[in-house]
Amino acid sequence: MSENSHLFEDRPVRWTGYVSLIVVVLFFSGAFSECTGLMSCLDFTVLNGSFGKIAESFSFMGKGGSGARHGFLFALSLVPGIMLALGVVEVAERLDALRAAQRLLTPLMRPLMGLPGIAGLALISSMQSSDAGAAMTRELSEKGLISETEKAIFAAFQFSSGSSITVYLSMGIALFPYLSVSHLVPLGVILFYKVVGMNIMRLYLHFVAKKEVA
Repeated sequence: MSENSHLFEDRPVRWTGYVSLIVVVLFFSGAFSECTGLMSCLDFTVLNGSFGKIAESFSFMGKGGSGARHGFLFALSLVPGIMLALGVVEVAERLDALRAAQRLLTPLMRPLMGLPGIAGLALISSMQSSDAGAAMTRELSEKGLISETEKAIFAAFQFSSGSSITVYLSMGIALFPYLSVSHLVPLGVILFYKVVGMNIMRLYLHFVAKKEVA
């Protein structure tokens, strides 16, 4: 906790903190996913890229694998995205983005989700990449920036409909022609119930778990 005490200081947040917070939020949100040229580099998924094809229909993981060897290759394929996400967050932290997130988002996230604002970047990234969100949440926990109770609540949010935005826009797009409502309505319903689910976990930890400890 001591090595991160600068995140809880009362000194004013530098202007770079607010600017970098906005940029990082947009970076993980997918707002630039449809951009072309240099602007596309501001999107996490675009910058993360993809592996090349060894044959026409499959990547270096091959086809028909199983067991520990296939699992190892799958885990290896997750490393670039996790490294990229943690690297971006580390740079953002140096620019005061996490302190800006704590100051701006805590009044909203604390009553609504039971989480500190400093978890905002991990929350946003988890809606685009479940791996990046999980890695960032673990880092917050290891640095003592969120408690065990907050980590459990956060895990409940991430566990249901992981990487919601990416999955919805990549797989759910097949259903768009058949929708009788705006394309954003189903996504809004998904995110609403993710928040409901985490608050159910929040209530459980507050009443049931507390009673068991007593």
